[in-house]
Amino acid sequence: MSGQSRFMLVASPLMEHSPAFDRAAALAKAEDAALHIVAFDYLEGLATASLVNEKALEQMRVGYVERHRQWLEEQARPLRKIGVHVTTEVAWVERPLEEILIHLKEQPMDVLIKALEHESLLSRLMFTPLDVHLLRECPVPLHFVSHAMHALPRKIVAAVDPFHRDDHYKTFNDRILHEAAKLASACNAELDVVYAYDLSSISADEFGFDNGSAFFSSGKAKTVFDYQEDAFNDLAERNGIAPEQRHMIMGNPAKVLTRYTDAYDVDVIVMGRIGHRGMGRLIGSTVEHLLYKMPCSVWVVYTERLDE
Repeated sequence: MSGQSRFMLVASPLMEHSPAFDRAAALAKAEDAALHIVAFDYLEGLATASLVNEKALEQMRVGYVERHRQWLEEQARPLRKIGVHVTTEVAWVERPLEEILIHLKEQPMDVLIKALEHESLLSRLMFTPLDVHLLRECPVPLHFVSHAMHALPRKIVAAVDPFHRDDHYKTFNDRILHEAAKLASACNAELDVVYAYDLSSISADEFGFDNGSAFFSSGKAKTVFDYQEDAFNDLAERNGIAPEQRHMIMGNPAKVLTRYTDAYDVDVIVMGRIGHRGMGRLIGSTVEHLLYKMPCSVWVVYTERLDE
């Protein structure tokens, strides 16, 4: 099994069979990967119950963890019958983020899969959800499963931002397309590539224009568009993306990507996560902005922050 891919599914502490289970199983089967299902239990009621003594409370916690372990094994049995190598684990953990990162360091995984937990805007403003923490800190590809109509994705979109003068970013866009193409091939899914370009987020002096008015004057904006189109086509051709699979759409990236995935019944959108100077654009803060708005599941490719 040394060359076998390894996937980790983070299960809910509430013993719920979410669409993430079906997605993880389908992907593991399609890619002949080993699947490790882990649940980090911490229920506030059991953790802080004041009506029982400490010994009884500990017995309740141990009992819950054991029931959860048995429940996970029940979920794993049918997967093993279809040939998926599945292991399960349950632990009582107060800080799941730290434990997840420790697991990934000790047991390297090819992807972390988790059901997206929809939080209210007020809740997100007051407390940073686990999903957002993972989005910022997870060192491996991260798949948030939401609105999963098909266990095995049928339509996949890669969102890229090729218009950057730094070659490091060019390499990262290649990684995004490689990850998306690999996923599409394993799932026998359709793959399209979208570049949502927003001229309003581009600095005029970055590309040699004296001021904003000159930048957007007749001919100048078209020059920038031509630069972007060339960069997008070069990226696509370099990665074997056919012309009919390329879509360059003007507009705010968050709105463009949300509308596109909704209109074309996309199952998974593959995006990149790194820091980006200036306004939040595709690579960087757009991923966090879109996480709770996307009408499909999100696959996030990670790279270290690049100095600019």
